[in-house]
Amino acid sequence: MRILVLGSGAREHAIILALRSEEASHDVFAAPGNAGIARDATIVDLDQNHPAAVTAFAKENAVDLVVIGPEAPLVAGVADALRERGIPVFGPGRAAAQLEGSKAFAKRIMDAAGVPSGRALRATTLAEVEHALDDLGAPHVVKADGLAAGKGVIVTEDRGAALAHAAAFLPSGAVLVEEFLSGPEVSLFFLSDGDHVLPLSPAQDYKRLGDGDAGPNTGGMGAYSPLPWLSDLFGDENTFVHHVTTEVAEPVIRQLDAEGTPFIGLLYAGLILTEHGIKVIEFNARFGDPETQVVLPRLVDPLSVLLLAAASGTLEDRPRPAFADAVAVTVVLASEGYPEAPVTGRAIGGLDAAASVEGVHIAHAATAVDGDRLIATGGRVLNVVGLGTTFAEARDRTYRGLAEISLEGGRYRTDIAARVVED
Repeated sequence: MRILVLGSGAREHAIILALRSEEASHDVFAAPGNAGIARDATIVDLDQNHPAAVTAFAKENAVDLVVIGPEAPLVAGVADALRERGIPVFGPGRAAAQLEGSKAFAKRIMDAAGVPSGRALRATTLAEVEHALDDLGAPHVVKADGLAAGKGVIVTEDRGAALAHAAAFLPSGAVLVEEFLSGPEVSLFFLSDGDHVLPLSPAQDYKRLGDGDAGPNTGGMGAYSPLPWLSDLFGDENTFVHHVTTEVAEPVIRQLDAEGTPFIGLLYAGLILTEHGIKVIEFNARFGDPETQVVLPRLVDPLSVLLLAAASGTLEDRPRPAFADAVAVTVVLASEGYPEAPVTGRAIGGLDAAASVEGVHIAHAATAVDGDRLIATGGRVLNVVGLGTTFAEARDRTYRGLAEISLEGGRYRTDIAARVVED
């Protein structure tokens, strides 16, 4: 197939690496890409958020499938423009993408579909935020209603910090003050063709910047898959996945379809396992980052076939995707100052040595070539991914690979998947 992947992060690199690992040979294009993606796909000069430009390129180059990685092109309506021209696209239209683009919209859909989640109060002024904080109590959870690149959420005991976070986002729109939910978190992806869903394998990510879940929320500092402890709670992973499929994903997809906004693409369910049952923290309208980096390397079925089936409305004909017994662990290498003010432009070294560690590969998140140097161009720079037969092996490989990489001021968590190894 001729496939165009939109995006420039480690998630998109992971998608492209999965496509490249298939027996079938694909012509893969990427826009805008990064230095790592450029080694595995043909980079094209294209504005990923411009519906007409993306559609024109897809038509002129006989693209068979467009895969939209990040949320911004979805909210910009790129998928709508492609579908209007009859081009298969994996990604929801603008209306359905509100499931991620608006927290208030997502809450309304969940309520209408009968999907369990925490209480949420919408606020458009600081006074309304104060009343909501008093109503729901601490710990305080405040979320920007719109897109915020993974930085729109604060969870804190500090009322002043919660108010300051709200004040920073209110000029751009409403915020949601939500009930704090306690318990293990799980990310579960679903492929959707608008009528049917197919679940992938669960993963867990680490949102906080520092070890022991200290520091501010980030876009994600690491992840692992599968989740062996689900068997202790639910008997086996399949029982958990079946429950979330029937009680969360399918009702939401049916509700969106009933409202005339069918969801075609990747439904990301951010879940929390509370003492009162499974509840939804959030939905995203695209593959999660960094969970994609540990889910796709374990996928047995060809990713291209699954994405095209979703884009063409034929998921009903396919069985649930199969996953290898292998374990995957990823750790994010971030720039100094991330997430508040990342320092960019610094040289990165040691990638060849890192990739030579058995079972290790690297997904580029924010890199570029500057002369003869590879440099960091953003906050989350690289994902080092380790595969193994056990968590101890996969984790050891990941950190051995990471130890080979040099980035002045770079930082990473040292405790990703440590609890699973200890258990």
